[in-house]
Amino acid sequence: RADLASNFSRTDSSHVNEGNEDEDGLATFTISYGYDEEKSNNTTPAIWLKPGETITIHGIEISGGNFYFGGKLSTIDGYGTEASLLDDSLPIEKEELNFEDESLGYWPKYISISPESRGAYIDWLASDRNATDVPLGYVFMYFYGIERRILVDSINGEVDSDEFIYLFSEVARLKELYGSSYSVANYMQNLLEFMCLLQPDLVNIESDGYGYNSESLLFKHKLATLVNAGEPVSKELALSWVKCNQYYNLRTPARRCELEFAQLFKARYSQKYQSGIVIKPNKTRLKINYRPASSSLRGFSLTQEDLPDPSVLKAPLKKLIAISDACTEELEAYSRYLGKKETSRKDVAALLLLPPDVSSQENINIIGKFTEWANQEIEQNKGLVPISEFWKHMGTPLPSKLNKKELELIANLASKAGYGVAPDSRFHHVKPKIDGELVIFKGGHGEFFEPSPAFNEVGMALRLGAMVAVIDSHLDDAELSLLNNLIDHDIKLSPVEKQSLHAYLTWRLNTPSNMTGLKVRLALLDEQAKSAVSNILLRVALADGKIDPNEIKQLEKLYTTLGLDKTKVTSDLHISTSTKGTEVASQAIEDLDGETSVFKLDDTILALHETETKDVQNMLGSIFVNDEAGGQEELIIPEQSEHTGLDTPHQSVFDALLLNDKWLREDVEELCKKFGLMLDGAIETINDWSFEIVDAPVIDEDGDVYIDQEIVEELKG
Repeated sequence: RADLASNFSRTDSSHVNEGNEDEDGLATFTISYGYDEEKSNNTTPAIWLKPGETITIHGIEISGGNFYFGGKLSTIDGYGTEASLLDDSLPIEKEELNFEDESLGYWPKYISISPESRGAYIDWLASDRNATDVPLGYVFMYFYGIERRILVDSINGEVDSDEFIYLFSEVARLKELYGSSYSVANYMQNLLEFMCLLQPDLVNIESDGYGYNSESLLFKHKLATLVNAGEPVSKELALSWVKCNQYYNLRTPARRCELEFAQLFKARYSQKYQSGIVIKPNKTRLKINYRPASSSLRGFSLTQEDLPDPSVLKAPLKKLIAISDACTEELEAYSRYLGKKETSRKDVAALLLLPPDVSSQENINIIGKFTEWANQEIEQNKGLVPISEFWKHMGTPLPSKLNKKELELIANLASKAGYGVAPDSRFHHVKPKIDGELVIFKGGHGEFFEPSPAFNEVGMALRLGAMVAVIDSHLDDAELSLLNNLIDHDIKLSPVEKQSLHAYLTWRLNTPSNMTGLKVRLALLDEQAKSAVSNILLRVALADGKIDPNEIKQLEKLYTTLGLDKTKVTSDLHISTSTKGTEVASQAIEDLDGETSVFKLDDTILALHETETKDVQNMLGSIFVNDEAGGQEELIIPEQSEHTGLDTPHQSVFDALLLNDKWLREDVEELCKKFGLMLDGAIETINDWSFEIVDAPVIDEDGDVYIDQEIVEELKG
């Protein structure tokens, strides 16, 4: 029987006997239902017990009802006894609730299981039936009785409305308790949906609560009804269509992040199709067939109005799959984070990885508090904040240093709230120290920001200029104005780039400079390039219109550090002033290390000619695009991962699993046994190895076992 095949995934105990080949070369198989039925002399006709109707079996009192009690109740086809029938004439032995032996089998029957199993089952019936560590065979026997009550007695008019509603809630309770088993969830969901179709005025399931398999009765009926009426497919039904199709399997991010995937899919579907796709009714007619879990029953068909069956159509499904795949890609980073050990959906790091159209109350609260704080800091401190204060919004202890992961968290939090930070290691090519500061600015860089060559050139000019401007530990307004003009007067910079560079300049002027690496780079320049560097140093120094002896000494030190001739400082100052057409007494320059302490410059000296500025910026862009390493400002080096590889047993299991995307759990357990491994331990070991290499698990397990082929490709690379 085809309907029996679907039950094979229920338990690990195999009841398919090994085949024998007959004379014609054909293999024959026999399927057993557990132990043979025990002989019973009980001729009492079975009755259905409702909650509150108390019976005592072998001294054990049961008052919860919801089962058949007696000695005579045949299967629907007349071959054998009803599987769920509780016969008080059969012997029992006292055992713990979690007792299990081979007699439970695929389709357990009370009359066929061992006395020990009967004893444990009766104790479970006498309890509140909430224990989650009982063998699922007991849960299924109990469920078989409810299933028969609905499919047989209810259809024959023997179940009133109150009992029907109660049985619906009881099945839903069982599904909630034991639904971690795919078989339990599947069969109980199917019965709940069938009950909704039998009595739609009494019970219902939320629109996005359909069973997510190709046999979902409620989904098919709802879709058929909408299409037949010419109504558009709602976002909830579109989501169910993707999940209820046998030709499309959701990938790991969609399964691991089920709630987030649903929210994102609905948002994307509504954006693309507004109220929904309208489908023309097709010729294939809808059939509502129910396949029971119990071996005592047979398939049932629901009499209904003539409806099309659009669930078989491929064209609309392709449109939905395209949306599903796009949503899966958007959730990839979030899913990988949740796949790591000791992570939670409430982690700030997780919330920051959510796509913009997926929200949660935790996310809203975090962003709200951050926005309030950021606005205050921008207003009072120009956005300049200690990193330790910024990190308080992460909800985790302050790290010992800022690596790539921490820098991404900082940028992501700011971006989520609509802000940017400087320095941003992606664009400013430098990262601060954990005990340093950064600058927050409104608007941020935006999702698709790509810095232009002009952005890099001006950024490097600002870096060098800021070093000179704070030589004397004092920033003059004229010096600040000159540096700001480098940004504001460059027509090649976009508004976003200018905003980012202003924030970057604020950070540079308030952060101790480290010149590690500059001397090495400058040593590679020719004399003309070195002259350009010295030019910008002097122009920033002269911007305030005066030079004192201390600044001369500091410039000489800076020249030396940068590999320039410090004796040229004075002559370069002469050149910088005279080339602007302003006569400055040579004696004034010479007296800088004597009695004269200050001299003034004409306003024309304060302006940088556009052509000279451009030459300097181009040159600096080629020198400093990678920035310096070490000290306060460090190069961002891609993190390298090292791994030791898998041992032979685990590698053999992994290689075998690569043959399919999806495996039954029992099949993988058998595979692991061949190599002396336990399933859960093997999965954990392989995923730990995968994390070491690509920072993501390659195996996912939720009843069945899934192999993430995208991660497999990354592992190969």
